[in-house]
Amino acid sequence: MKIIDGRKLAEKVKDKIAVEVFEAVKNGETHPSLAIILVGSRPDSQLYVRLKEREAKKLGIDTYLYELDETTSEDEIIETIKFLNNDDTIDSVLVQLPLPENIDTDKVMSVLDPKKDADGFLDNHPENVTSPVLASVKMMLDSTKIKAKDLSAGALYNSDVFGEALKKLLNDYGFKEVKGITARDAGEVAKISETVDVLVSAIGAPFFIKEGMIKHDAVLIDVGTTQVGDKVCGDIDFDNVKEKASFISPVPGGVGPMTIAFLFQNVLNIYKNKKTA
Repeated sequence: MKIIDGRKLAEKVKDKIAVEVFEAVKNGETHPSLAIILVGSRPDSQLYVRLKEREAKKLGIDTYLYELDETTSEDEIIETIKFLNNDDTIDSVLVQLPLPENIDTDKVMSVLDPKKDADGFLDNHPENVTSPVLASVKMMLDSTKIKAKDLSAGALYNSDVFGEALKKLLNDYGFKEVKGITARDAGEVAKISETVDVLVSAIGAPFFIKEGMIKHDAVLIDVGTTQVGDKVCGDIDFDNVKEKASFISPVPGGVGPMTIAFLFQNVLNIYKNKKTA
């Protein structure tokens, strides 16, 4: 079993970003800028935002944090986004998800200017802006050097919107067959997971995938992350499956660091788009 080291892959992405930002600033350009909207006090969201601020500083990207109270109304969040849409000093905007349950996420996100969509959330974002999660999955697949045309792939997910995007990625990658399911019932999931050569799981159910649910020598990419106490856990029971899998991405240290790297790749691309507009 080989570990797909997300931290190592992320460093490759960030190294290239840092060089481009350094060269731009050396030539008299401004630093790329990212505004982050954080609503509420979820510990995991606060942690992710701190990590993003820390990594941005290393890369020469300016960040501006807008912290809004849990009781902030939907209208106030929308007004904040509109303000940032019109602020020419802000290149890109990230709304840290999930938002509080009383907030309509789709309604809020629909207000964001697609040209500033750092997370690639909106359908009509620029072509060189991609979902950090999907970009991470693709780079992980690349790192294994598998021959997709000879293999089947499976996608597990709890969001149909994300699931369709994930299946499209796998189809575009060239797998001979792609299967997908939203169910969390172990028996239903196993009908797919036991039969595919490559399994990408984004269910958000800690330690759900066990050794008996995967094919021998399967490639496992774990996108699901769940906070359990003070630990972040993946969908795949790493210790339970490691002897049966050929490649596996760990949690933490897998997709997580890569999504932050690709977020900043989006920020850089949006910054470059703005300069050439």
